[in-house]
Amino acid sequence: MTSIAGDSLRILIAGESWNTYAVHTKGASSYTTSSYSEGAEKLIEDLESSGHDVTFMPNHEAVEQFPFTAAELDDRFDVIILSDLPSDSLLLPHAVFIEGERRPNRMTAIGEWVSSGGALLMVGGYMSFGGFEGRARYGSTPLADVLPVRMLDTDDRVETPEGIVPLVASSHPVLKGIDGEWPYFLGYNRFTAKSGAETILTVGDDPMLVVGAHGTGRVGAFASDCSPHWGSPAFMTWPHYRRFWSQLVQWLADGDAVG
Repeated sequence: MTSIAGDSLRILIAGESWNTYAVHTKGASSYTTSSYSEGAEKLIEDLESSGHDVTFMPNHEAVEQFPFTAAELDDRFDVIILSDLPSDSLLLPHAVFIEGERRPNRMTAIGEWVSSGGALLMVGGYMSFGGFEGRARYGSTPLADVLPVRMLDTDDRVETPEGIVPLVASSHPVLKGIDGEWPYFLGYNRFTAKSGAETILTVGDDPMLVVGAHGTGRVGAFASDCSPHWGSPAFMTWPHYRRFWSQLVQWLADGDAVG
């Protein structure tokens, strides 16, 4: 799989959605409400405005619709972004969890696809990497061998309500044209970079952005979020928001980040 710098990429964003179920108590009475939200709107808009073809697959759709084979991934996408998507959503489709049938392991399929030239990015969140109470569980899946970082098996969240500002740790094409101080973030997932991977950004003593290779493909791990709450208002309105994500996916796809 190859791309020419600046060409339109076929990008799949999976995850970044949630349902909220609330119980309201008023004296002796109570009632419930529910709502549905998505967090990838700005990322989708900015990637599309950069000329890319974006497919958004929210959590509930990914359970059944995420491709099962490397061949299908290769036919449809150049870059996959997993963001706040628990590993169980890919491991437990209805046929497996309810019917007890066998299906291909989609984590293995992603790994095979990347090894043959695909591009994978995981973005942080409560259901990324290790995740809240360790429930994202990616460190126990085949993607543990694919991503450029070593993940924790326990709750890996670092909440920073005071705000933390990433520091540039490496001169890299992903950061081309991005000058000045970064905006603050309100938290991130803690992991460590694997040997041979490159740490581009750090937060305190921890990596914030790590990139590397798997087979002939490229992989990336961004420890914080592309949307609130960890993605602060300062990050969401940052003038370089669009440039950063576009250059990151372009580099992952073909190694030549452009503005």
